Amino acid sequence: MSVPVLLVTGFLGAGKTTFINELLLDAGGMRIAAIVNDFGSINIDATLLESATDEVIGLKNGCICCSLQGDLLRTLRQVLRNGSPDLVVIEASGVADPAGIAQALMDPVLIGAAALDSIVCIVDAEDLANDPARWQDPLWRAQLAAADVVQLSKVTPGDGLDSVVARLGALGKVALGADGSTLAVRDLIGRAGVRLVPGRRPVLDSGRFASLEWTCAGTVPMAAFQQVIGRLSGSLLRAKGLIRFTEKPGDCLLFQMVGKRASLSPSGLDLPGCRLVLIGDASAFDTEAARAALEALAQE
Repeated sequence: MSVPVLLVTGFLGAGKTTFINELLLDAGGMRIAAIVNDFGSINIDATLLESATDEVIGLKNGCICCSLQGDLLRTLRQVLRNGSPDLVVIEASGVADPAGIAQALMDPVLIGAAALDSIVCIVDAEDLANDPARWQDPLWRAQLAAADVVQLSKVTPGDGLDSVVARLGALGKVALGADGSTLAVRDLIGRAGVRLVPGRRPVLDSGRFASLEWTCAGTVPMAAFQQVIGRLSGSLLRAKGLIRFTEKPGDCLLFQMVGKRASLSPSGLDLPGCRLVLIGDASAFDTEAARAALEALAQE
């Protein structure tokens, strides 16, 4: 019997890692392996999931919908050789069209060993309510179109939620989780609808996004860090990282930013220094200027 594969997709910052973490923590005794693809050389998402399951493999420095397809297949074969899990969860990066990943999973070598079961698209309800342009984004629409299941994240009752659910319905998608609930693993398996049309070319635009990965061995001042992020925020789509501040060097904090929304929270990790990933629109995000500003922080 083949091992089912659950593919989790969604735009930058939609909440894919949070969703997968909840699945792993409520696995009901299932043995789950997670494969995580982050956009950049620092795989923050894989680090955050390592405490929730015994087997997390990070794929970085590319996108598994295109340049890392070979790495994905080799990783899947490695997972299966190590003793077949009950489920493999693949987290695609926020810049990936799942069509490319689905096509890779049709590889004849995998037939009979692992099979794509369902595609879950995490949809940021707040983002859709506040950014009308997202509805026309070709990458977002490709991610949505591929989904067998649409799970809402960042749900706030009222505040345009009913309109978001209705518009998704008009696109042929039933939005689950409008009440803030998250589907369990067993509710997701076997929900595949019409599979992706073989041969559909994935939505790719390698020049659309620019990213910066930055690390430092020490701490940074909190106020100065906030000022730098504030200056960069207008050109960023997504930022995430693990930060230690000079004022509280013993705390490793998780920094998250989607659009203008930013947060700091305990990470529960004990990792040295700082590591940060910034992603923006290539036409607006000056990576060299951002790097210089961050390097200046490390000198303060």
